[in-house]
Amino acid sequence: MPGKQFIQTIHLSWVAKRYRLESPRHNKSPRVLSRLQQKRIIQRRNPVSELAEEFAVDLHPLLRRVYAARGVRSPQELDRRLGALLPAEQMDGTGKAADLLAEAVMNNKRVLIVGDFDCDGATSVALGMLALRAMGCGHVDYLVPNRFDYGYGLTPEIVELARQGSPDLIVTVDNGISSIEGVAAANDAGIAVIVTDHHLPGEVLPDAAAIVNPSLPGNRFPSKATAGVGVIFYLLVALRSRLRSTGWFQQQSIPQPNMADYLDLVALGTVADVVPLDANNRILVYQGLNRIRGGRCRPGITALLEMAGRQPGRTRASDLGFAVGPRLNAAGRLDDMSLGIECLLADAPATARQLATHLDRLNRERRQIEDDMRRQAMEMLESRIQEQSADLAWGLCLFDEGWHQGVIGILASRIKDRYHRPVIAFARGDGNFLKGSARSIPGLHIRDALDEVATRSPGLLNKFGGHAMAAGLTIEAGRLEDFRTCFDEVVRRYLEPDDLAGIIHSDGSVPVASLNLDTARLIADAGPWGQSFPEPLFDDFFQVVSQRILKEKHWKLVLKPEGAELMLDAIGFNLVEGTGKSLPERVHAAYRLDVNEYRGNISLQLKIEYLEIA
Repeated sequence: MPGKQFIQTIHLSWVAKRYRLESPRHNKSPRVLSRLQQKRIIQRRNPVSELAEEFAVDLHPLLRRVYAARGVRSPQELDRRLGALLPAEQMDGTGKAADLLAEAVMNNKRVLIVGDFDCDGATSVALGMLALRAMGCGHVDYLVPNRFDYGYGLTPEIVELARQGSPDLIVTVDNGISSIEGVAAANDAGIAVIVTDHHLPGEVLPDAAAIVNPSLPGNRFPSKATAGVGVIFYLLVALRSRLRSTGWFQQQSIPQPNMADYLDLVALGTVADVVPLDANNRILVYQGLNRIRGGRCRPGITALLEMAGRQPGRTRASDLGFAVGPRLNAAGRLDDMSLGIECLLADAPATARQLATHLDRLNRERRQIEDDMRRQAMEMLESRIQEQSADLAWGLCLFDEGWHQGVIGILASRIKDRYHRPVIAFARGDGNFLKGSARSIPGLHIRDALDEVATRSPGLLNKFGGHAMAAGLTIEAGRLEDFRTCFDEVVRRYLEPDDLAGIIHSDGSVPVASLNLDTARLIADAGPWGQSFPEPLFDDFFQVVSQRILKEKHWKLVLKPEGAELMLDAIGFNLVEGTGKSLPERVHAAYRLDVNEYRGNISLQLKIEYLEIA
């Protein structure tokens, strides 16, 4: 382990202790949810009443209902074969970018990949490095800005740092579409730039040699939800085609790489970035998962799964999103994302395990810091509710001088889930600026909302960018209250009171005859499930046969469906806080069917997502 990284880890341990010691007011959160935290269960409705007959007849009735509620209309939408992937030619910009990359590879030019400091960025960098090396690129390196020193994207400062390696070509991955000044600085330095990104563009595009971004207006690529790692994957597919057409692989006596071998990285970045799993993304994720389960993946992914207590052979999309992704992201949040990239690039399992251990340690540090910040935020909001005797602002803006800049995105997400409204969490940035991380709810496109704030109050935002559901921004510290007021006004323009209600979208009741292990396996195999294609969630009324509390916050239950003699094991993580220390005889539960494996025994378990008194 490099000495610098070791010293930083010790420092972070001290930071975590400081947070705990200097926060004596952090009492336990109230056990009973306030009305702002309560939720209601409603059943999903499919916009079209029926599926094609020839399609629906072969489906289990439960899956037929689930797919219909997710808008699936034909077998083609569930085709997970590689041959069903959208062709690279449909993604505008890949042709020109592939020509530039091919010229760089064949002429032994220096290529520098500039990435982002999240999991999508890390997998994009790793994919680019591995594939370009396999295609015979003799000089390829990467650079990831440290979020605390350089901020996001290809900035002029990053270009100046990059010049030390004398690159001929810079390729941005998962960033660059808003890097107007950075691309201009690279052009001035005689360095060509290829921008590959998936974020929404502003009114002005960077003057890059080529831009590949499915979110650009007019781009023909149907899958606008493609993650950054998916964009660079498609460009590399186009590059391989260019090189093959010139006879490059034969001339160099190198095997033509099989791009499917890199789908483990594509699956990880796609799931971790929480982009909608449309039909094309589901193929990418499904094929990547198959390779992980079959042991044909990067040693770093295997090591991170094992570090999280997951079995690589049984990996699901949720394992990538909740186990592997956070450990990689911890490097970018607290330290240097290069640590995560090196873990993904490692060829030796022993090296991968060593790096995965370091990432796991950072992730535990991150969780400690996050817990303290979340308690502080909760106390702020509960105090406001009590003082105002009224609802909170519709758009929440939270700030504390001690909050960690690398963790505010997670904090915003946690508070958004808790209070069912858009949230921006701020931390102290450089000089007199605050850096904010925003998370939104259905009904509000958060980047468009920030754009309207900037239009209404010119100069209020120093800079901003992002997606529909997540964004980043910078404002002057002295203008926080002005921003808070303006943001809340904009949010109220787009949302209705019902949008702020916490809603559990259920796929309805499960017939008692289907409450079994076979149905749970059927659903698990019918994915991959994820953003905009959610894993099936059901709801029913149950009799509570037995109950006990695990670690003071989780429910371990035995439930009996009403009118049946079936006994079902159930687990409800982090649900004790909202229900008190004892449950009545009858409850209403929203749950998933889970395959539980413990000490060699495999059984059905209900994983309870929400629990209320019946």
